[in-house]
Amino acid sequence: MFSKDSKLEKFKDAETIIGSSIKVKGNFQGQGDIIIEGSLEGSLKTDASIYVGNQAKIVANTESKDIIINGEVRGNIKAKNYLAIGGTAKIYGDIQYGEISIEKGAVINGQLLMLSDEHKRNEKIKVDGKENLNEK
Repeated sequence: MFSKDSKLEKFKDAETIIGSSIKVKGNFQGQGDIIIEGSLEGSLKTDASIYVGNQAKIVANTESKDIIINGEVRGNIKAKNYLAIGGTAKIYGDIQYGEISIEKGAVINGQLLMLSDEHKRNEKIKVDGKENLNEK
């Protein structure tokens, strides 16, 4: 279902990569794609996509448009569009999502909440530095 090559193809132009030997603490907020193969503690938010590798360990609330998780995440997750949970994923926290796929073998300890169409329509986005309602 989630071959490594097809998963990472979307991330070929990732803005931020946290390699497998890297351990970071802090609050991250950005607009580009993020790949995490190492450890992150704090908070993580981007307007684009997040890829969490098999060996990654995240202790943070995480928010993004699309998220692919294969590693361990301890904290709440919000995927506004799509969340893909691989078979090696371990998630300890509540999850909000637009659409979801879960591979056999994944561990999830928390509540799952599908975002309503109205919530997705009313999601605030910034356009030209101003906050506007997302019109779908």
